[in-house]
Amino acid sequence: MSTIANTASYVRSKNAGPFWITIDIFCETQEAYQMIVDSTKLTPQAISKLYNVSEKDTKLFYLPDLKTVKISIPRSTPQGSEYERDMHSGQQYVQILDFEL
Repeated sequence: MSTIANTASYVRSKNAGPFWITIDIFCETQEAYQMIVDSTKLTPQAISKLYNVSEKDTKLFYLPDLKTVKISIPRSTPQGSEYERDMHSGQQYVQILDFEL
């Protein structure tokens, strides 16, 4: 089974303001991009379960010209708050790497 890690050429997560995190899945080829887009498993429901966030707040964006899938999820705590542990959200992509397509 293919995973995000062995299909995408680069995956990153980053800050999208004090209340949101963005995960970007970059593909080198159109075939890799299409494999991710066509996956029936990569859904807002699956992402919300993986990151323990609300399904209605989970957003997937498909950018075919860039061969990129962008996922936006709400932060569990606001950026810079007392219990926030990854201010720049740079480590949040790790959870999705083993996601099976």
